Amino acid sequence: MGMLILNAGEIAHLDSSASNSAISGPDMLDRESNVAPSGLGILIENGKIKSVTDSQSLQSEYAPDWDGHESSSKFNIVDVNGCAIIPGLIDSHTHLIWAGDRSSEMRLRQSGMTYREISQIGGGIRRTVSSTRLMTTENMITTGMSRINEASKYGTCAMEVKSGYGLNTDTELKLLEAASFLSKNSEVSIYPTWLGAHDFPHEIDRSQYIDDILTEQLPKVAEQGIAKWCDVFCEDGWYSNEETESIVSHAKEFGLDSRLHVDEFVDSDGLALAAELGSVSADHVAKSNPNSRQKASDAGTMQTFLPGTPYVLGHSLDLPFSECIENDWAFSLATDFNPNCRILSLPLVANICCTRMGLDPLAALIASTINPATTLGDQNISGRIVEGESANLNIVWSTDIDGWCQTPGENPFSHNIISGNIV
Repeated sequence: MGMLILNAGEIAHLDSSASNSAISGPDMLDRESNVAPSGLGILIENGKIKSVTDSQSLQSEYAPDWDGHESSSKFNIVDVNGCAIIPGLIDSHTHLIWAGDRSSEMRLRQSGMTYREISQIGGGIRRTVSSTRLMTTENMITTGMSRINEASKYGTCAMEVKSGYGLNTDTELKLLEAASFLSKNSEVSIYPTWLGAHDFPHEIDRSQYIDDILTEQLPKVAEQGIAKWCDVFCEDGWYSNEETESIVSHAKEFGLDSRLHVDEFVDSDGLALAAELGSVSADHVAKSNPNSRQKASDAGTMQTFLPGTPYVLGHSLDLPFSECIENDWAFSLATDFNPNCRILSLPLVANICCTRMGLDPLAALIASTINPATTLGDQNISGRIVEGESANLNIVWSTDIDGWCQTPGENPFSHNIISGNIV
């Protein structure tokens, strides 16, 4: 059965750029080019958008005898009564699968300890690794599916999912295996990333672990054939630029592209390195310098900001959104869901950006849809509402598309539709 959506308010189609091209600069603020006025409807057939046109015309042609109920002989009919519609959201940076509890670390941060200092006393990533290694593959799948279902309630239709809480070959492979199962059994599209270089395990020294990554873990990850990308936590105190380059270069030989953690706490020219390595995305980038941002833009490396992390860590909220727009540097937003940042709602992340850093809601939407879509390499996930493309969209509580990120304590969506199905 197809779907007929009638009487829409504003529709954020985001069709101002060529297919698979990010929207950047002043275009991120251009409502006329990216938002259609109220009065349209959407016809969906076989999971794709067949038509976006005048609502009355669609009803007259496809449901002339519609009596106000939500189904007819051929269509599931959704009367949105003037509510706005936006594309399905795309979360391009998540640490979805892990076990354990790090709630006690808030007290440590409030006492003045840094993220690195907490790690050095056995907290942080390493603490989560200890718990995650005890999980069975079935535990991982159950945990991941629960979190995916929660994210879908908040409008997410696609998620990048990292390993990284194993720090040994067996557990990293299990995490990717679980991600693969989730990809095949979830309405939400899942894109796995291998993050074996997330931290260093307790049981072996730094140089030995890097050698293990290159000679054992990476070849087996490649042989497994699940991961689309490799990732490295390129940050002072974790993996150096030289170590990152070595790991990424080896991964390329095995057919893996890269998306990297860089410049979260300090500027180490990690973003410039990501650009040089041809990474599809460089994430965090909170402290990156303008020259590195220009290099990333020139290289086509997406800057992905993760504002939920400084928010929960109590750090300053001063990400350079205005500077990016002024300089025509494309950027994305993602949740960075992890044991410290337990946020699965992109609307909440966008709310933080809009209310605390002055980001325009339309720009935040673009950064949560079409821009991250360009990093996934999947034609079925476009981040747009365009005829001929997959029907991934969300119906907003408001007549105005800006309402998508203005209810931080409530779900802003009445309907979440993925591939033409209400989820």
